Amino acid sequence: MQSLSPMMTRRGAVAAGLIAAALAIALPAGVAAQPSSYAQDRQSILAMAGDYKVRFDFRETTAFRADYTPLEPKLSGGHEVVRVIADTGRFISLQHLLVVTHEGKTHVIKHWRQDWTYEPTQVLTYTSRNRWTLTPVSRGERQGAWAQTVWQTEDSPRYGGVGRWSYDTGAAVWTSEVTMRPLARRDAIRNPAYDRYSAINRQAITPAGWVHEQDNAKLGLVNGAISTFVHEDGVNTYTKYDAYDVAAADSYWSKTKDYWAAVRGAWDAAIARGRGVTIEEEAQNGAVTGPVLMGLADRINSGEITTEAAIVEARAKIDAETRRALPPSR
Repeated sequence: MQSLSPMMTRRGAVAAGLIAAALAIALPAGVAAQPSSYAQDRQSILAMAGDYKVRFDFRETTAFRADYTPLEPKLSGGHEVVRVIADTGRFISLQHLLVVTHEGKTHVIKHWRQDWTYEPTQVLTYTSRNRWTLTPVSRGERQGAWAQTVWQTEDSPRYGGVGRWSYDTGAAVWTSEVTMRPLARRDAIRNPAYDRYSAINRQAITPAGWVHEQDNAKLGLVNGAISTFVHEDGVNTYTKYDAYDVAAADSYWSKTKDYWAAVRGAWDAAIARGRGVTIEEEAQNGAVTGPVLMGLADRINSGEITTEAAIVEARAKIDAETRRALPPSR
């Protein structure tokens, strides 16, 4: 076998050092080394944090019932800040914050949250109206995979699914399994014939930011059986942009983050207690807990209530609503 030249040996050592350094940067202190793809996946997830201009584009495409006509496209947009609020290595949490200017005043609205878990043993899935269940993930399904769990504005659950990141076509793309989801507000407020989505989600890193693509089948009951009403394409585009009041979002989060940490803890406790959670859905707010929990955060931000007092009220609200909505058999 031909021996390596001193120059080639030095180059190999340098390359090995650079790879080791990259992995060290990717992993928080104290986290054991993982497969190389794990570090690449983490960097893709963390790349979604930042300041953005957002465009939401939803288009119903193909009807599957003669009595259904696809709706006109639903287009909207705004400014959104995404912050990393937890990173333990195998778990990353990204919080979204909308920044809205109205009549010369800036308003911050806590938006959705996406949690990422590497090789999960279970995932919180939407199983039927008002019900989310902790669903086991088999060893084969979770190997090398990431679960994404999405939460509503006030941290009640929205949907969860398992998928994998791929890089073999030159793009960093995470693709989910088929995932059941409750209706988004844009549809729920119209009292449609369908009542849920069966969706495949893709999140991909782009040169300008990232994109969330959705392949949605809108489903509902017809004569007691599930029926597909229409397919929908959804494209949510996040373009790097910070020429707006980003500081207002960071200020809101600084004032309310301890409150929201306690709210997340209360939801986690309710989910653990019931191996999932039952909570009444509400068209305008996602869940019936929305107005109270969001309102308490606004009052903390304005100085009208202390964080400690708000946490007491929030925990009581979550406990009351989740216990009230439990199935009769419990």
